[in-house]
Amino acid sequence: MPCFGVHESISGGHDKAVHAAADHGFGCVQIFSKNSSRWKAPPLSEEECRKFQQALADRKIIQPLIHDSYLINLGSGKEDLRQKSAAAFAEEIERAAMLGIPQIVMHPGSPTGDDSDRAEENGLKRIAASFDAVFGQIGTQAENAAADILVLLETTAGQGTNLGWRFEHLARIIELSANPHRFGVCIDTCHITAAGYSLQTEKDYDKTFAEFDRIIGLERLKAFHLNDSVKGCGSRIDRHAHIGHGTLGLEPFRLLVNDPRFAGLPMYLETPKGTDADNADWDIVNLRTLKDMLR
Repeated sequence: MPCFGVHESISGGHDKAVHAAADHGFGCVQIFSKNSSRWKAPPLSEEECRKFQQALADRKIIQPLIHDSYLINLGSGKEDLRQKSAAAFAEEIERAAMLGIPQIVMHPGSPTGDDSDRAEENGLKRIAASFDAVFGQIGTQAENAAADILVLLETTAGQGTNLGWRFEHLARIIELSANPHRFGVCIDTCHITAAGYSLQTEKDYDKTFAEFDRIIGLERLKAFHLNDSVKGCGSRIDRHAHIGHGTLGLEPFRLLVNDPRFAGLPMYLETPKGTDADNADWDIVNLRTLKDMLR
């Protein structure tokens, strides 16, 4: 069966996120390494990292994942923003290494400031070049443990000018990079639906994953974000909903959690926090819904 996880807040300490995930019955956890709406953060201390690793061991939480800051945009046509983003992403990778987290998921970026008729291709080239610059800064595995960190390109909803909403975008970034071995992919069920890839029926589901396999390759798929979608297929609007409470319904998730190709892969909830009408924690409700669909 897949390993179900959840995004948790690091308020009060990175270890608190681990305990919160375990208390809610999850087997893995996703976190931000720092405040996601700020460029800078205080350096991680050895004690913070030790407590995080101890919490993982004590609570038997596996496959921790970092989501990078939403401020980062490696595809920007604005040189200053792109350079600032590359520096911030390098710092995110270093923080992942310090925390002992092997993978970091990120939205590829947007060609902001590029009004040319080749803005999309230019943006993809800038993203790949920015990654290679970051990897060059980090160095090799012999020089820096951060070189072991795998970058998971996340499928996006395609809202605004965001890139990554077509499988071809992610494939192109990997193709353009001099370091293709450093990339995996994270599929977000809300995002690919909003982007126009249907999961609604078994036929749609099979077609979408066959297309992913043809364009990117299932071997690069390393994680899922499990979110229903407020808006319909092809809307290109990124709004997450609770499992079975959006336009996807339950069937896509039933197919996904029982797909033997994805057994063992981490699947993290990014659904809204809070409680339902019965005052039950939504994370627990969504987890129960997913587990109830397992065959």
